[in-house]
Amino acid sequence: MTAKATPHGRHRISRAVGEVRATLDDVGELPLWSMQAPETAETLTEIAKLESQVAALKLRVAKHAQTQKVEAASGATSTAAWLAVATHATRRETARTMRLAEQLDTMPIVAQALARGDLLLEQAEVIARAIDKLPDDVDAAVREQAQAKLVELARHHDARDLTIFGNRILDIVCPEVGEAAEAEALAREEREAEKACKLTMLDDGEGRTHGRFVIPTMHAEALKKALFAHAALTHGKVTAQSLGQAFCDYILRYPADSLPQRGGVNATVVVTIPLAVLEGRLAACELDTGTRISPGAARRLACEAGLIPAVFDGQSQVLDLGRTRRLFSTGQRIALGLQQKTCRSEGCDRPASTCEAHHKTRWTDGGKTDLKDGVLLCPSHHHRAHDPMYNTTYLSSGKVQFHRRN
Repeated sequence: MTAKATPHGRHRISRAVGEVRATLDDVGELPLWSMQAPETAETLTEIAKLESQVAALKLRVAKHAQTQKVEAASGATSTAAWLAVATHATRRETARTMRLAEQLDTMPIVAQALARGDLLLEQAEVIARAIDKLPDDVDAAVREQAQAKLVELARHHDARDLTIFGNRILDIVCPEVGEAAEAEALAREEREAEKACKLTMLDDGEGRTHGRFVIPTMHAEALKKALFAHAALTHGKVTAQSLGQAFCDYILRYPADSLPQRGGVNATVVVTIPLAVLEGRLAACELDTGTRISPGAARRLACEAGLIPAVFDGQSQVLDLGRTRRLFSTGQRIALGLQQKTCRSEGCDRPASTCEAHHKTRWTDGGKTDLKDGVLLCPSHHHRAHDPMYNTTYLSSGKVQFHRRN
């Protein structure tokens, strides 16, 4: 295939673009079998540099197109909107292009490095964001130093590393300014994060609640560490499911006596347990929030979590209102751990630190919160102990057996 002819009088850049495309057309279908490994490696890295050079040229031309208002002829609302239609790109992508074009127009050191192929486009974007975030009162000379240093660091670091360097670039090129600027920026980010803090939850009517939240990163990191540690220790493997289970455990284990009071009563959930449940029959239970739960879940919550069981007869008369002393104390939990070492279910070796204290005789059936009546079960087997589909047998060896009911 021969090179495409270009009309005379066109701008040299326009002609060069046409020539490059024509050259690539000529080689686009050539077989690669004769290209040896060293040459292949070199060519691939050269193509990466070529991509950077093309990207730099595209950004320069995009900025020029904005100056020329190329969108005016078509009635598009902006250069980005026109470019999206002309190239079939998304508005999001063309807006990103135009934003970077405007940034690099004020950052010649970064623009020139990209044009030489010394930067990847991704690295240039990171550097541009870092320079853009510098305080307005930072001297122009310091801005140039920051650009030059980040371009230098890009020779040995990828975009992820450059993001970290970019956040601290003033500490590197101008420490006396960087320390104060960082403190001010962090304080501003924290204030904005606190204002943006929100939590939404939606019950889907099928026993699940979906939610979204926005919280400051400081709090998110603390929550993540707690959940990862709990998931790894209790469930053995950190997955999306085990993190969700760890989150549930985290909520239920929050000490009820630390909750704020309203109307003289702690914000503790009360679970209403019909007498039929205590008599071994199946019956739904209800939280004081109106949510209905299975009898097995109610028995487990009453045994371990900071919920108060309220036992009602058939006429909804209160027969017994549980007291929070049904929960094993910290000292008792430590003692049980020393005695039992692991989950007492046969064949389970989960360490005591991951287990929950369970009453052999259910507390709602008159069981006592003492060491003789306490047995450690991992969360999975604790669920099973309250599952009406299983019989629970306490062996003389101290182990616990579960058998599915027929």
